[in-house]
Amino acid sequence: MDVKTATALHRLRLVSVPEALSFPALLIFGSLLSRISDIDYLMMPLGLVHGVLFVLYALFLLDVWNKAKWPLKRVALFFLLALVPFGGLYGDRLLKRYEADGMIASRARKEGVVNA
Repeated sequence: MDVKTATALHRLRLVSVPEALSFPALLIFGSLLSRISDIDYLMMPLGLVHGVLFVLYALFLLDVWNKAKWPLKRVALFFLLALVPFGGLYGDRLLKRYEADGMIASRARKEGVVNA
């Protein structure tokens, strides 16, 4: 795995957990708060934060797809995980595994263990 691919994977991991927690923590909490009180002005900034995190996640996912040459099924899985509340937490676990596997393969190539 080259440095650009590893960086793209790491960026996706950095945004996956906040994106996964932004829907249930921000939007559901804000919705409940606006229903039980007169605080309606919180929904717009909370929705904006969630929207920015989701767009960043989608852009970083496209970047990983381009650099790591992932199959479309894997990219679709990660996109669907972003739509499910707390799905990004599972996606982060998968990303850790892909990142570790890529680093192991990269070290093996550098040491001449694997010809790839």
